Amino acid sequence: MGPMTGPFRRVRIGLGLLALVLVVGTVGYLLFGFTLINALYQTVSTVTTVGFATPHPLGTGGKAFTVVLILVGVGTALYTFSAVLELLIEGHMRDLVRRRRMERDIERMQGHVIVCGWGRVGREVAHFLVSAGHDVVVIDRDADRLAEIPYPNVLGDVTEDAVLLRAGIGRAATLVAALDTDADNLYVTVASKSMRPELQIIARARSESSEPKLVRAGADRVVNPQQLGGDRMAAFVTQPNVVDFVDVVMHDGTLKFRLEDLMVSSDSHLVGSTLRSAHLRDRTGALVLAIRRPDGRFLTNPSPEDTIEAGDVLISVGTAEQLEALSAFAAQLDP
Repeated sequence: MGPMTGPFRRVRIGLGLLALVLVVGTVGYLLFGFTLINALYQTVSTVTTVGFATPHPLGTGGKAFTVVLILVGVGTALYTFSAVLELLIEGHMRDLVRRRRMERDIERMQGHVIVCGWGRVGREVAHFLVSAGHDVVVIDRDADRLAEIPYPNVLGDVTEDAVLLRAGIGRAATLVAALDTDADNLYVTVASKSMRPELQIIARARSESSEPKLVRAGADRVVNPQQLGGDRMAAFVTQPNVVDFVDVVMHDGTLKFRLEDLMVSSDSHLVGSTLRSAHLRDRTGALVLAIRRPDGRFLTNPSPEDTIEAGDVLISVGTAEQLEALSAFAAQLDP
């Protein structure tokens, strides 16, 4: 039961009682000889305490009926009015309190991800990031769509710098441009990169011709969902078991093993060590599947004699505990 159920219920009760009073009052005045329109007119003016002249003379019985109608009708009208007023005030204040609490939450965020666009792509990105433990702020210009978003959000046009600032772009780690058109994604990429040159930007592209433009505009990664969807469908034809395994490890969470990447800092004690001498598997349990060099090259299935260099990214598989142990082990400084 939602917080608005009480006020809505009181409004419904009040309107029902008020309608009943109007019907009873109209029928009562009809019995005292009023015409239908005069009976309704007399009932409404009595209940609302307007006090217009009576369109038909009233005897003792009619006056007594009017007194009862005033007492019951005015009380019912006041109850209904107060219930409606409570509903309006509570709804407005609740909205203000929720929005202010959300703004404070965003102001406290550091290293969060800004998702621009609450469409099909943006929704999936946000759900995955939140399930992976990342803080997310969603920006969308559609107030109705924002009302259904369970995450901190900002209403506005992402092409406006003020909206990006309200989303905490100065403290964010990544921005995902998942808007409907390539032109909008291109604009937000340029605007975001000019405000935060070090910000990582992942942009969505609908057409292949837009991909190089987005890269030139400053996007670190460009994703074409249609192309990825086609590649995935083809992979299910050729290597279904491999795709299933990668999906489970990367997205499902039903296996205890995960794939993660870890950057080796320049002051890590691992720098200069070979995979054999580092004993990463023995000391952490995690298995290094590949090494990405600072220049972007991949060493897949690295040999024990391959050397770990500063800036290398280790692509490893293991349980959450093993990967955490690897991260802590790599973070130890070179003595």
